[in-house]
Amino acid sequence: MSLTDCKIIEIPKITDRRGNLSFIEGGHHIPFNIKRVYYLYDLPGGASRGAHAHVALHQFMISAAGSFDVTIDDGNKIRNFHLNSSYQGLYIPPMMWRNLTKFSTNSICLVLASECYDEKDYIRNYEEFVRRVQSSL
Repeated sequence: MSLTDCKIIEIPKITDRRGNLSFIEGGHHIPFNIKRVYYLYDLPGGASRGAHAHVALHQFMISAAGSFDVTIDDGNKIRNFHLNSSYQGLYIPPMMWRNLTKFSTNSICLVLASECYDEKDYIRNYEEFVRRVQSSL
């Protein structure tokens, strides 16, 4: 996988006078089936999250409220994304280091994941991540 595989995906947005509705179907709007949903909220000012990679997990991150930045690193290059829309999200394939920063007040980061939680899927040490990336080349 490379940084070009990380991309912003627009999801359907139905608008009427009562407000907007968006929906996501796994395997249709995003390139994986959804097995887990979680969200980050009540984040203190200046908080950062992430700082890890996943061996096999695919993720789709949405700013359900507010905004935040996601920095993606494939072990060779780095790319930044600013998420601030409830009808767009960032697709992150496996083996991408991610850092989430610059959360606005009352922001909510909604994450759809391809697998249930498994601590063994996490790489929490950046040097180990880079070693794994280089050994797979």
